Amino acid sequence: MDSISPNIFVKDLSKTIDFYKQLGFSVVMTVPEQGDFVWAMMTCGNVTFMFQTFESLGADLPQITRQDGGSLLLYIQTKGIRKFFDQVKDKVNVIKGLEKTFYGATEFSIQDINGYILTFAEDE
Repeated sequence: MDSISPNIFVKDLSKTIDFYKQLGFSVVMTVPEQGDFVWAMMTCGNVTFMFQTFESLGADLPQITRQDGGSLLLYIQTKGIRKFFDQVKDKVNVIKGLEKTFYGATEFSIQDINGYILTFAEDE
């Protein structure tokens, strides 16, 4: 295995793209290329997320819950965590501020506009 790129299901793809741009992500590709998107790939450094609307699933994959958020936490390693925290703290819903963990990482957690939890971490 070489990488993992989560495909995260959302209700409003345009708002999701705008939110993740605030975190430094860039749009790599969308379907369709213009108009009302149903799928998008975004990257920031070595992190790649795919976002897809619930509606685009149709009746496929009924095992995927059609609700926001869930029991998924995305753990993202980064550098310059204190500067990054200062850049985003007033733009996002911070649910856990900067703290040094018992395993030595400095972390903070946010909730995105879809209810997913993102924890950013750096081994300082």
